Amino acid sequence: MSVRIFGHYVSLPLVLLMLAEAAIHVGAVGLAGTLRFLDIHSLTYSSNGDYEYGLLLPRALLYALVMLGVMTAFGLYGSALHKTDREYQVRFLASYPAGALVMVIIFYVFPASFLGRGIMALTFLFSLILTILARGVFFRLVGGETLKRRVLVLGSGTRAAEVEALLSRLGSRAGFHLIGFVLCGDEQPGRDKSKLLGDCNALRSLVGQHRIDEIVVGVRDRRNGYFPMSKLLECKLEGTSIVDLPTFFERETGYVQLNSLSASWMVFSEGFSRTGFQKLLKRAFDICVSGAMLVTTLPVMLVAVLAIWLETGRPILYRQKRVGESGQVFEIFKFRSMRADAEKDGVARWAKKNDDRITRVGKFLRLTRVDELPQLINVMRGDMSFVGPRPERPPFVHELSRKLPFYASRHSVKPGITGWAQVRYPYGASVDDAVQKLQFDLYYVKNHSLFLDLVILFQTAQVVLFRQGAR
Repeated sequence: MSVRIFGHYVSLPLVLLMLAEAAIHVGAVGLAGTLRFLDIHSLTYSSNGDYEYGLLLPRALLYALVMLGVMTAFGLYGSALHKTDREYQVRFLASYPAGALVMVIIFYVFPASFLGRGIMALTFLFSLILTILARGVFFRLVGGETLKRRVLVLGSGTRAAEVEALLSRLGSRAGFHLIGFVLCGDEQPGRDKSKLLGDCNALRSLVGQHRIDEIVVGVRDRRNGYFPMSKLLECKLEGTSIVDLPTFFERETGYVQLNSLSASWMVFSEGFSRTGFQKLLKRAFDICVSGAMLVTTLPVMLVAVLAIWLETGRPILYRQKRVGESGQVFEIFKFRSMRADAEKDGVARWAKKNDDRITRVGKFLRLTRVDELPQLINVMRGDMSFVGPRPERPPFVHELSRKLPFYASRHSVKPGITGWAQVRYPYGASVDDAVQKLQFDLYYVKNHSLFLDLVILFQTAQVVLFRQGAR
């Protein structure tokens, strides 16, 4: 089950989990203050009158915000990890020391936010215990069918069968339960005929009989006289949700399915908007985030410069032509991670696994994403945004535009240092990978907002921390 927040689909159970844990973090500070001062009102004021320990509520909110951010960066609000996974357990336990480190840094920069060692220690203890209990309840509920929608697919052909294939791929992470298919017109049933419940003439009774929450329209041809528009309208008026196949896949997968995409769907669907206010807000976000990162990562960049110079000498920076917004070509900056003669013949090549052109220092820079830091200059100059589709080289853009429909649509926004495709799909360096990444890029172009940029920013931290997708 999902909800839309500023156009972006978010799992409703995970939203509820975040809200519950935010309340736990705030309550943990209040409980710690109560035990520390033996005063039940310590969350709003201090009975001893000390400024150092007074007014805990703003500090409790700050603590909750920090912990939610750290846990998001550690991938603890994603659907890919389960409570029985060892990786999940390690990440969960590691998030608390990381949160403590962030709080110490905040205390150092803003001394007025200091909570006190006693309160802080009790807060982390209460947060840890209560969060473990909350997640135990959460996984017990989400592990069953309690929060999943009961879905009926209108149609039984190849397009409708894609819903069943999606369910097989997602497994227990799917937010829906596939009840069955309804035959519509002269379509041939798919492979699993046991899920064929009847034909579209009995659609309304089938919805009531099987307690259907949502009908997914998977019919390819809607102009053959068999399409049951009046029966769909009856179901809609009785409270059953009706969605088409592209919208269903967009919500369930986080990408726009390319093989079911049409220009008319792009024109009439919500999204793909670019207002002046959105551009202004995004530009302000880019300047603030990139400026802060330039300052904080300057020591790291100086070390990278020295390491590259000691191993292979100059040039330190690698300049390359890339295609940006509206198809404009610009020059991107990166720390050089390959040999200086990597493309001495002038032919553009995809990067590959265990590429022998990459230097030892370059391999480390790529794994840690440090090689991307000079692109902050591109963001400050306005060539790029901090978040957006990754810019490709002109030869690759020319090739992919010929082979892939709607590829040029990704150039309707500024390219980014990180993007939705980068955090949702492994590193790709082929035409097939470009197809998969284009589907995620189209989702971003359709639904981009400051909220989605923040989601991508936190997930990028997860990619960097756990070295996912680098090559």
